[in-house]
Amino acid sequence: MSDRVIVHREDGVAEVRLNRPEKLNALDGAMFQAIVETGRQLLADRSLRAVVLSGEGRAFCAGLDFTGFRAMTGDAPTSGAGASGLTQHDAGTPANRAQSVAWVWTEIPVPVIAAVHGVAFGGGLQIALGADIRLVAPDARLSVREIHWGLIPDMSGTQTLRRLVRLDVAKELTYTGREVSGEEAVRLGLATRVSASPREEARALAREIAHRSPPAIRAAKRLLNASGLVDVAQGLKLEEELQLSLIGRPAQVEAVRANLEKREPRFDDPD
Repeated sequence: MSDRVIVHREDGVAEVRLNRPEKLNALDGAMFQAIVETGRQLLADRSLRAVVLSGEGRAFCAGLDFTGFRAMTGDAPTSGAGASGLTQHDAGTPANRAQSVAWVWTEIPVPVIAAVHGVAFGGGLQIALGADIRLVAPDARLSVREIHWGLIPDMSGTQTLRRLVRLDVAKELTYTGREVSGEEAVRLGLATRVSASPREEARALAREIAHRSPPAIRAAKRLLNASGLVDVAQGLKLEEELQLSLIGRPAQVEAVRANLEKREPRFDDPD
């Protein structure tokens, strides 16, 4: 993995930072690769309890590196979204490599909390939309930016955006590419809540989640991600199956005992 992404792990929480601050963490070929590699490593980490996703410097992510856009016109060497291979599919995921930069956060089985400050434009917004929870600075600026370049969102944003906002809102944002503030993003459903210190609040929330039963948290994410994508009968069946997989198991017993004994629970990593 390159230094485009920094990962720090502590007590089951992985703090992931996009690390190209001089370019507002804009996405070039190296950044695409580093983000996907990071996500794949976290996906396989059984000790993981929660993830905090943020950007170094003045922004979360400004989207596609403009040199990548210029590559589509033939005016510059190929890089970023114009890099060959980004539309190829890897085994085990419905997403191509460009889509995986954002979609991988939905595939990680534990909660991912995006802390958004500065700008989250285009691909940067799509990455944030892949998280389970988005804490945004009030003066953050978010935009479905692709229409500015004559494109559509192609990093899984059409799937995640539609789950969060009304269809007419998704269309308006996609058709215009207009910027919205952190506060408007919350009103529209793009973000969970406003925070003056999104990274610090995201860390605190991740630590809180990390103290909950890991199998229950993973089951809850799986169940909620499936809701609305399967019919009611399938959803209720999955709910029943997941609940039965938890009841009476060591983590659930420990959660009960810890509550009754008024102490912090001590959970093992899930199998």
